[in-house]
Amino acid sequence: MAFALRRRGPSNFERASDGSMTLIEHVRELRNRLFWASLGLLVGLIVGWFLAEPVYNILRQPYCRLDGSTDASGVCQQFLMLGPTDGLVLKLKLALWVGLIVGAPVWLYQLWAFVAPGLHRHERKWAYIFVAISVPLFVAGAALAYIVVDRGLEFLIEAGVGDLSAGLEMSRYIAFVTNMILLFGLGFEFPLLLLMLNFTGVVTARRLLSWWRVIVFLSFAFAAIATPDPGPFGMTLLALSLSLLYFVAVGVAFINDRRKGRGKEVYAGLDDDEVSPLDLEPEPVTAGERVDSATPVPAPDRVEAPQPIDRRYDDMT
Repeated sequence: MAFALRRRGPSNFERASDGSMTLIEHVRELRNRLFWASLGLLVGLIVGWFLAEPVYNILRQPYCRLDGSTDASGVCQQFLMLGPTDGLVLKLKLALWVGLIVGAPVWLYQLWAFVAPGLHRHERKWAYIFVAISVPLFVAGAALAYIVVDRGLEFLIEAGVGDLSAGLEMSRYIAFVTNMILLFGLGFEFPLLLLMLNFTGVVTARRLLSWWRVIVFLSFAFAAIATPDPGPFGMTLLALSLSLLYFVAVGVAFINDRRKGRGKEVYAGLDDDEVSPLDLEPEPVTAGERVDSATPVPAPDRVEAPQPIDRRYDDMT
């Protein structure tokens, strides 16, 4: 007895790519993606609840290295807690931060699985590369922010007026550190935006390099306005890092332009306000060639008269 193999139909990814999915099916898929992403965040939040205490101890290390933050036995003093719910709220915030990181593989995959069918194959390839680069860039920015807090916190406290103690309020200190980490991490993603513009053909590397004065100025202005650290150490370090990453991105853009052969076009060496070369030599006007007579079009065939209505269909139709 022969068993016929059941033919498997196209997957949801293939149906979404070729446009055969209906609107209701797209909405249903979005609902399923959101459910699994929320489930991944929930699992990450549970894991973050147990990791909140170790993360809190890591974030408070810059405070413990300050002069006057330890007692006679060398034990780091506790932060000030102004409200009875501050400790619980802080633990929930840290658990949420850790949950976003732990659950990132789940919710990023669900987001990518919903967006990827609308992209071409080469666009999906570049998306993989950009995501692979963005993660270490964010980690590098977060590590630099932690170093800035560790080195610049003592300057911020000593530069203040009066003889103040090093006792800090818990929520404000943790918010200061996490905002610094988030700002530096997102700032380090800036070169990816420039590379995306270059790889998609919007701007060339030569045009990006012509913006260097504006980019350097905007880097220092952004660092001065957005950085929670008002000290010169953090702002200068962030601005210099952004400027350095900009020049690295321009170097990669030059390599990409050379690989694609950009800049070798006919009018590549001309400025925007320069007149293009024109051949102004007049050509002699000659008599036109003789045109042969057209072949006559035959008369159309005669159209037969339609049959009566009762003879067009049989009894079944």
